[in-house]
Amino acid sequence: MTEYNNKSLRLVLGAGTLLLGLSATVVADSGMTATMLSDTCAGCHGTVGNSVGPAIPSIAEMDPTVFVETMEGFKDGTIYSTVMDRIAKGYSTSDFEKMAEYFKQQTFRPAPQPFDESLVAAGEAMHQQHCERCHIEGGRPLADEEEYHILAGQWTPYLRYTMEDFLAYRRPMERRMATELERLIDTHGEEGLEAVWAFYASQQ
Repeated sequence: MTEYNNKSLRLVLGAGTLLLGLSATVVADSGMTATMLSDTCAGCHGTVGNSVGPAIPSIAEMDPTVFVETMEGFKDGTIYSTVMDRIAKGYSTSDFEKMAEYFKQQTFRPAPQPFDESLVAAGEAMHQQHCERCHIEGGRPLADEEEYHILAGQWTPYLRYTMEDFLAYRRPMERRMATELERLIDTHGEEGLEAVWAFYASQQ
């Protein structure tokens, strides 16, 4: 499996989002349209929310409730981030809601990335056992469900970084997720997570 240079990815992410943060400080409560607000995200999250940077998530088709709650969490500091906390402070709740509806209407495009085909079947089985009750349909975007998180086709490096934050208690984790994650790691070790990432990455 191809390994990405974590340090380089974080430097790129930091540079891009710092630039975005400068523009974000002037748009809060400006009365800008959803499209205009969302265009400020393109530099890091890609055109219409499909990221081309492995450390940055795609946000097209993201659940609006999750989008707003996440942005509010960045803004008030309850969700850990490297730079999104500073960017989020430049927007109002109304801005978040406009952007959330805009990105919900876009089409999520799975990240074209390498993965270990030999791990996919095991990863799918682990997802079914530990994750499917909350992340149904294999973690795909869902038209008629609420509060879903897109995992299928999401960038693997981003998923790894986010899991590192969960495991280090830098991000809040629901009790059910904590329980299932503990079971998965206790049973399969860190290799189990790699298999799950391979399953998500395979859905292209």
